[in-house]
Amino acid sequence: MTHTDTDTVLVIGEALIDIVEQSGGDDEFVGGSPANVAVGIARQGVSTTLLTRLGRDDRGRRIADQVAASGAAIEESSWTDAATSTARARLRADGSAEYDFDIVWALDAAAVDAAAGAASVIHAGSIALFLRPGGEVALAALENARSAGRIVTVDPNIRPALVGDTPRPVAERAFAAATLVKLSDEDADALYPGMPAEQVLETITALGPQVVVMTRGGEGALALGPSGAVDVAPLTVDVADTIGAGDAFMASLITSVVDDADLLAGDADALRRALRRAAVMAGITVSRPGANPPTRAEVDAAL
Repeated sequence: MTHTDTDTVLVIGEALIDIVEQSGGDDEFVGGSPANVAVGIARQGVSTTLLTRLGRDDRGRRIADQVAASGAAIEESSWTDAATSTARARLRADGSAEYDFDIVWALDAAAVDAAAGAASVIHAGSIALFLRPGGEVALAALENARSAGRIVTVDPNIRPALVGDTPRPVAERAFAAATLVKLSDEDADALYPGMPAEQVLETITALGPQVVVMTRGGEGALALGPSGAVDVAPLTVDVADTIGAGDAFMASLITSVVDDADLLAGDADALRRALRRAAVMAGITVSRPGANPPTRAEVDAAL
């Protein structure tokens, strides 16, 4: 099954500038987990709108231009007179990154409800779920969308510096509203310390999602759906950095949800195909600097 022109995805969440510290000076990239997800979905040819918070400044315009160049739209209520948010990323020796954030997160509830009502799939995650006051608006939008029978996807993408010491209640409220959840092994450790991966998936599934996926870096991904557990190996590549890897994986999963109704209906083969495609999309992303997800054609060529 392939998507139709009536399938639209609304992504709710932060868009910001990643300031990456390099030995030769700072580089700036468009970032923010939900923004990366929106770009990734749009590059798969799916109609996508990003509802975020952008300043009317050079950085905000740069974000909007890059999102638009990928084929996604910026929801009009996203614009604000405040400065565009930033995240300063320090790269570790293994290419992974740690972040310091300068972000304000507020949303217009009426605008969010209107945008969600026009979409067939609603995604939210990361800071957008946890940081007040916008987090409460985003959570309510997910709950309303699921109640209305729409597909809801969630990626908690836990940022310890921003979500506080007790992120689990908020995360589980989002999980309960979701049709599909994707989290990393680091997210799982933050939410369920010491719990085995399989038990984490079972715990989240019991809250209500139909499919739960855990990414595990070099160990690949593990998922639990209605027909049982499925795992896939990662794509083997030379890693430039890991910025945007999880977002590319999430974007691919959302694309697969739109493309293939069997994925949420309990078809193990459909879930396995979706995981393999997501692993390839994430692998291509980490093979090049910054959050720069591939197009559908690039993913197809690598499968």
